Amino acid sequence: MSQSEIQWWKGAMIYQVYPRSFADSNGDGIGDLKGITNKLEYIASLGVDAIWISPFFKSPMKDFGYDIADYRDVDPLFGNMADFDELLEKAHALDLKIMIDQVLSHTSNEHDWFKESRNSRDNAKADWYVWADANEDGTPPNNWMSIFGGVAWQWEPRRQQYYLHNFLSSQPDLNFHNPDVQQAVLDNVEFWLKKGVDGLRLDAINFCFHDQQLRNNPAKPVDKRQGRGFSEDNPYAFQYHYYNNTQPENLEFLERLRAMMDKYPNTAALGEISSEDSLATMAEYTEDGRIHMGYSFELLTDDYSASYIRETVSRLEENVASGWPSWSVSNHDVKRVASRWGMGEANSEQCKMITALVASLKGSICFYQGEELGLPEADIAFEDLQDPYGITFWPTFKGRDGCRTPMPWKVNETNAGFSEAKPWLPVVDSHKPLSVDVQENDPNSVLMAFKNFMVWRKSHPSLIAGDIEFIKTEEPILMFKRSFEGETVICGFNLSEREVKVPALVAIQLLEHPLKAKASLNKNEITFPAYGVLYGK
Repeated sequence: MSQSEIQWWKGAMIYQVYPRSFADSNGDGIGDLKGITNKLEYIASLGVDAIWISPFFKSPMKDFGYDIADYRDVDPLFGNMADFDELLEKAHALDLKIMIDQVLSHTSNEHDWFKESRNSRDNAKADWYVWADANEDGTPPNNWMSIFGGVAWQWEPRRQQYYLHNFLSSQPDLNFHNPDVQQAVLDNVEFWLKKGVDGLRLDAINFCFHDQQLRNNPAKPVDKRQGRGFSEDNPYAFQYHYYNNTQPENLEFLERLRAMMDKYPNTAALGEISSEDSLATMAEYTEDGRIHMGYSFELLTDDYSASYIRETVSRLEENVASGWPSWSVSNHDVKRVASRWGMGEANSEQCKMITALVASLKGSICFYQGEELGLPEADIAFEDLQDPYGITFWPTFKGRDGCRTPMPWKVNETNAGFSEAKPWLPVVDSHKPLSVDVQENDPNSVLMAFKNFMVWRKSHPSLIAGDIEFIKTEEPILMFKRSFEGETVICGFNLSEREVKVPALVAIQLLEHPLKAKASLNKNEITFPAYGVLYGK
């Protein structure tokens, strides 16, 4: 197989755009679709293959677009359908694929489906959501908890029943056990495929089905109460979530979804998966005839060690058959990697190394906007918080606003060039010196290293589509091989801020690469500078 025959999504670099915070074209302080369109040349200059756009659909914005009221319309906050069509056309002209977020497991409580469903127990959509009677004492039907804190059931006086919400109470869960719901959801997805989108990012895709017996989730021991995106003080962490998500019926639905997508050649689905064993679920969901890629949370953790990365990727490789992984170290829901893995202090050389490391793993890679600038987590004052999750759990957990602040474009312009109006979240002072215009004029910047590395990566097919084999090393060194069609590239990374020397465990000839912190080879010893990178053959 030649490099040109590799499916576009295999090994793709996918750039995540969070529309509210990317670029504001109309001066209302909130990013929009035209803002994205205006910056498409910038995104193309990064050397990425595709753009994943977070939700821009009609919504009351209780969860900033992940609560959809109309799946087939653009929210006026972001523009209109003509703006999306223009974005899609221009992106394709720049050879960029467009992937859109699809939130299938739940809707907004302002969706017409829910407004009808909640009115009575005998209307046409009465069974379109997860409804259940109260216990005899009026309490909810079981012990399921919401990710955003508190019980996952909300009382509805019109029906004298509870409805399920795995997220906010304004995000009622659809009843996927109803075939009509499945078909309606698929019809909404197909609407966008017909418009020409190249792919889907499927939000919380393992949450579509629930246990019909409504069995209680078992308690989790105190020492196991850890999770990605929630802390041990969140009662959601008190349970094993065996029954409120990741049900076996979901596999058949994924097969229906894939069969529909196969009618639209060269499209791909990336499913967000967060379960009790996300790697096992990811392997299962990406088998032949299901979704193309699984979006893992496994590197969105605080664990920054060679052994953790090696063991995580290896375990997926052992379980996955025909499937294809996707890795990410930052997104709109977690603390930015520059702060998370930088132990609170962003380091430009570490950011460059992390980009190279993640982009060298087997899989497709999702980079979150601002990651190419090395942006640290923003410190947001309580009075400026917008995220209901952070407001609820303040001060022990500050929510997701710190990673959602606006992109800094021009250091000397109002709000760093994001908007002339007051932004929905503040542009923090620590981000301004990292603005795009500053970094584009600095050949040693994180941004320029990102661009140069992405160009270099495309010249090595094994880094795009190759198999992966880890080389045994001690902390803080991570090494592995990528092999494809007769080419093998050896990759090595120093995850620490100190120089490290290691024996050359395999025969190696160094490859020139664009990153400044280069490992050197002297006889049978490799010297890694701080955050040093090695490529060899």
